[in-house]
Amino acid sequence: MLRIAVEVAMKFVIEMPGVASCAVRQCAYNLEGACHAKAITVGDGVHPGCDTYLRSRRHTEAHTAAGVGACKVQNCRHNRDLECSAPEVRVDRRGGTPVCVTYEPVE
Repeated sequence: MLRIAVEVAMKFVIEMPGVASCAVRQCAYNLEGACHAKAITVGDGVHPGCDTYLRSRRHTEAHTAAGVGACKVQNCRHNRDLECSAPEVRVDRRGGTPVCVTYEPVE
C-alpha cells in the first residue's frame, strides 16, 4: 500500500492591531523590546494580562511582528466582539505581571 502525505500550508491575511512595544524582557517572544509572537491574547475576562507571556531565558528567533489576536477583557473600551480595536497596543509590567497598558476601562 502506498501512502502519500500532503502538507498544505494555510496562511491568513487579517488586520489586527500591532504590539508596538513590549517591556517584558523575560518573555520568550521579546527581542530587544519588540514582541515576535504571531499574535497575543490579552486578558482573562477581567484583567488585561498578556496571556501569551512565556517566561524564558531562551528567546524566539522569529522576526515576525506581533498583533493582538484576541482580547478577553470585556470592560475595555477597545474591545469589539472579543477583538482589540486600538490602533496599537503596548505591553509592560504592572505589579510584576505582564499587562496590556493600552487597556482603558469602559466608564
